Amino acid sequence: MVSAEHANLVRQVVLPRPVTVQAQGKLITLDLARTAVVIVDMQNDFCHPEGWLAHIGVDIAPARRPIAPLRRLLPMLRSSDVPIIWVNWGNRPDRLNLSPSLLHVYKPSGVGIGLGDPLPGSGAKVLERGSWSAAIVEELPVEATDIHVAKYRMSGFQDTELDSILRNLGVNTLMFAGVNADQCVLCTLQDANFRGYDCLLLEDCAATTSPDYCMAATIYNVNQCFGFVVRSDAIAMELVDHATRGDRS
Repeated sequence: MVSAEHANLVRQVVLPRPVTVQAQGKLITLDLARTAVVIVDMQNDFCHPEGWLAHIGVDIAPARRPIAPLRRLLPMLRSSDVPIIWVNWGNRPDRLNLSPSLLHVYKPSGVGIGLGDPLPGSGAKVLERGSWSAAIVEELPVEATDIHVAKYRMSGFQDTELDSILRNLGVNTLMFAGVNADQCVLCTLQDANFRGYDCLLLEDCAATTSPDYCMAATIYNVNQCFGFVVRSDAIAMELVDHATRGDRS
């Protein structure tokens, strides 16, 4: 609150809204009032049959597996006033935010379709911010209240406004979903852990086109070092119970 004579810096008190869910190995209690969900790279170039990965011969079926559970979970999270944050890969059109080494990773031979190059047929430029390529797949409805962050590294925290947004929201617990679980999702989750956030990987809402052992290693490392692994149905069940208890009160 501010006027010409007075600035009140006292933050509004946010009452806790605890829920307890079954994770792998133990029960955990989190505060819905301090929780957000971060969805990484559920966009056309990674998940659509006409996107970049499919064009270069990657089987995108695993990348599409999170769509159904996210479609069920996201409306419930919105109804519980949990912020929905979409973190999508989005390059500058001039690619000045991409280092030579990063360009090399995705075009190692110097030929083919790399970051920012147009796809044959559609002409959509790979992962370019604001393009069809970088857009969220249409099967995942987006609401006006959702928050969008563009990244251009494996981690959604590197050189983005994500951390500032979360701190302004008063969030300290993050649920993670998206693709690839062993790459951008895990790197973002790790960086969140390094910054002091409590992290939950939504196992069935995260997937990878990498070999199965990469997903197994991701789950192991999250459980061992970086947070907790939980399924979306466990979250959903508690959200329903929480809403019912609230109705009774």
